[in-house]
Amino acid sequence: MLSYPTGMSPSTKHSLLEDIQGMALGVFLCALGLTVLTAVGLITGQTAGLAVIIAYLTGWSFGLVFFVINLPFYVLAWRRLGPVFTVKSLISVTLLSVLSTLIPRGMTFATLNPALAAITFGAVTGLGLLALFRHNGSLGGLGVVALLVQDTTGFKAGYVQLSVDAVIFGAAFFLFPATIVMWSLLGAVVLNLIITFNHRRDRYIAT
Repeated sequence: MLSYPTGMSPSTKHSLLEDIQGMALGVFLCALGLTVLTAVGLITGQTAGLAVIIAYLTGWSFGLVFFVINLPFYVLAWRRLGPVFTVKSLISVTLLSVLSTLIPRGMTFATLNPALAAITFGAVTGLGLLALFRHNGSLGGLGVVALLVQDTTGFKAGYVQLSVDAVIFGAAFFLFPATIVMWSLLGAVVLNLIITFNHRRDRYIAT
């Protein structure tokens, strides 16, 4: 149950229109960040990172791979976080899958430094995820598993996600040049720092 500080009331909750625009902006920013990331062949962590690696190795569309990978997690999300969160996540994942296919058709880069691409990805995608979090949405995937592990074992969700990222990046060293993996790690660090310093539910009331 939500609690409201003195002077605040339930009227501060997001309206449907606010949720729609906030989630749409968040997904667009995430898709834009992924477009920059993949334009120079970099990778990332979590479910999106797994989808990027599979897309690189198979030649399949990232959007399709990302959508399919997320399907099993909706069952867990429904049980762990409820129908509203699950539906919002399904919409967000579907929209990201579509946008990540469409944006590269209208945006190409003649010159893009890998370091700049990594930093841009981390910053833009971090802002996009913040927008989704503030409207009770997500991009599904392994984050749901992390929460489930935390509930059942007490092992913190953040550590679960870090462990998954360690496995993904560790495997990437055997699949891609070391320089690609190192620049990718820079992007992941920037993204996680933005989330760490800016995602505080106790400072943000409307949900």
